[in-house]
Amino acid sequence: MDKRAAAHVLESIASLLELKGENPFKVRAFTTAAQVVESYSGDLGEALESGRLGQLKGIGPATLEVIRETARTGRSSALEALQREVPAGLAEMRRIPGLGVTKIRTAHEQLGIVTLAELETAARDGRLAALPRFGEKTAQKILRGIEFVRRASAFRLQHDAARAAGELREALAAAPGVRRVEVAGSVRRRAEVVRDVDLVMVCDGPPPEVADADVYPVSAEQLGHAWVRATGSARHWELLVQRATERGLRLDDAGLWRGDELVPCPDETALYTALGLSWIAPELREGGDEIARAASGEQCRLVERGDLRGFVHCHSTYSDGANSLAELADACRREGYQYLGLSDHSVSAAYAGGMSEEKVARQHKEIDELNGRWDDFRILKGIEADILADGALDYPADVLDRFDFVIGSIHSRMEQDGATMTQRVLRAMDDPHLTVLGHPTGRLLLARDPYPIDMHAVIARAGERGVAIEINGDPHRLDLDWRLCAEARAAGVAIAIGADAHSLAGFENAEWGLGIARKGGLEGGDILNTLAAEGFIDYARQRKPH
Repeated sequence: MDKRAAAHVLESIASLLELKGENPFKVRAFTTAAQVVESYSGDLGEALESGRLGQLKGIGPATLEVIRETARTGRSSALEALQREVPAGLAEMRRIPGLGVTKIRTAHEQLGIVTLAELETAARDGRLAALPRFGEKTAQKILRGIEFVRRASAFRLQHDAARAAGELREALAAAPGVRRVEVAGSVRRRAEVVRDVDLVMVCDGPPPEVADADVYPVSAEQLGHAWVRATGSARHWELLVQRATERGLRLDDAGLWRGDELVPCPDETALYTALGLSWIAPELREGGDEIARAASGEQCRLVERGDLRGFVHCHSTYSDGANSLAELADACRREGYQYLGLSDHSVSAAYAGGMSEEKVARQHKEIDELNGRWDDFRILKGIEADILADGALDYPADVLDRFDFVIGSIHSRMEQDGATMTQRVLRAMDDPHLTVLGHPTGRLLLARDPYPIDMHAVIARAGERGVAIEINGDPHRLDLDWRLCAEARAAGVAIAIGADAHSLAGFENAEWGLGIARKGGLEGGDILNTLAAEGFIDYARQRKPH
């Protein structure tokens, strides 16, 4: 059973109930159930069949019945009934950043607005600004939000697109006459958001018909050419065409030509070699300096999964995680990590079960007990401390001293202007306890823009202070943006690949973060958690007052 599909149904029901003005306890029940399902680490279908799912905290009779029906039929009658009652446009408005249910219902009840187009018109002609608790500033913010929703609707998150591409590849590979299928396009380049799914295929006879993807059939002798063409960005291809011309060759959509002779390119290396280039990793094919580097032999060895020794940024049941310390440690050991960099939420994050000083002491005692079991593995005592509105971390120095490392993140007051937000983060980096700046721009891909912040100033200060910056592997974040990786590297800033895992399912987030690091051209030596545990702790310790 697909956990994400079940969670999506529950979330959709919660959203529509809220728009209807239903009892908030009922809304919260479906929201909580969605979170439980999404974070469940086992097989959801098995848990449903055995009855264990119904015993989980947060799963009640009503939500369990929705899950059971969804598993049995692939649909939810409760959701469909709500969809008939609530205009689709109102649900779509929930995607507008900063537009809450109360304002949506006000616009609907007082102006009869039921679509995004009607909302946009009302924002432009002044009717929206005239409503109670709106105003012109809110109307302009809504207009920007509508534009954001329209842009976002054309894309999918990387992990969703990659999963869809992989499933399609497997299905096509099993079709009669198909000899080989490979994923290409922005999925293969590990773009953070993806518009189209692209594949290249070698087959005998007519290719299978495919919906919702672009599939390029090609001969085995020209697979390499087609794969390069279908993978690289438009600018990367332009640079290859230019390179071919400079070498007396012709490169076009049909192939690589030497005069009237078609040059066989059965694999990508053949094409790049014919152009006097070393093979270029797909993640780098964006039309930057990758062609020049491949021509000069300066290609770097991008960081790989085997380089990561530590699994960093992970939440347990001590805050808002779904798994115990022992379960997380066992999962890390199975995955081949040498240490777990635990980082539950700090005291200010009450919404996420943030840890009081008493809870910190209990957790550290349990960590010490667990660490006594192993000679080849270690749990590091970390924390994800909130960066408060004034830039201070939300524990006093004597508490921060107890941790092996500190991730500092912003979870509130994101509406601050750019200058204030930048100074807030710069001040946080002046605190010698801060080891890693977490998800530095606060973006949620296709859902929330980054908060205004001067990342150039942040990167410069991080280099000066010896603070690492996180690439947050949550596929909804993938923050730091890969385009800033080269600047961070040049400033001497270490990068931590953080999974931001809240369950065992979140372990795959490390792979998405790794992809962004590779896309940013980073090598193993640029990544903080390629260090052994002692090296990681030493990095944090060198900032603390002695």
